[in-house]
Amino acid sequence: MHSTDTDRLLNVVDVEATCWPGSPPPGAVSEIIEIGLTVVDLSTARRVARHRILVRPARSQVSTFCTELTGLTQAEVNRGLPFGEACGLLAAEHASGARPWASWGDYDRLQFTRQCGATKTPYPFGRRHINAKAVFTEAHGLRKRPGMAQALTIADLPLEGRHHRGEDDAWNIAALVLHLAGRNEWPPE
Repeated sequence: MHSTDTDRLLNVVDVEATCWPGSPPPGAVSEIIEIGLTVVDLSTARRVARHRILVRPARSQVSTFCTELTGLTQAEVNRGLPFGEACGLLAAEHASGARPWASWGDYDRLQFTRQCGATKTPYPFGRRHINAKAVFTEAHGLRKRPGMAQALTIADLPLEGRHHRGEDDAWNIAALVLHLAGRNEWPPE
């Protein structure tokens, strides 16, 4: 990889995790079940690649609530990779340790931190994480940080695909990053 690749390419990541309407069932923990990744070429202002990695949970099941929210089923995620292999794939195929990355808020970064720590999996990302929600909020002079769908409305951009689906949300967040870049608000100082 050329050093310029790390300056112009950005990984936009969104994860979906097992979830419940209340507390997790006894013994269960929230685990990543889908990693959506869109590669943004900041030099051409284009989304250049779109990826989806399904992850098989080890300590929880996909609830009916989770399926209604994300569309993901237990049968579908059962075909996914173990979490450690998914992290290895991020590093090997998506240069996740070298490229800066962004997510909408800190949830995705913190979920990776927690799950990597709990499973003793090497953290797949480098130190350059950008909270796109915080950048958007400041750029638009908002008092409250909007959700991704609300931010798309503010930016007059369409919601493409299904909300709460990692692959689609990463694609939409990448559109918001490009919106910010078009306003000279990305990358943030």
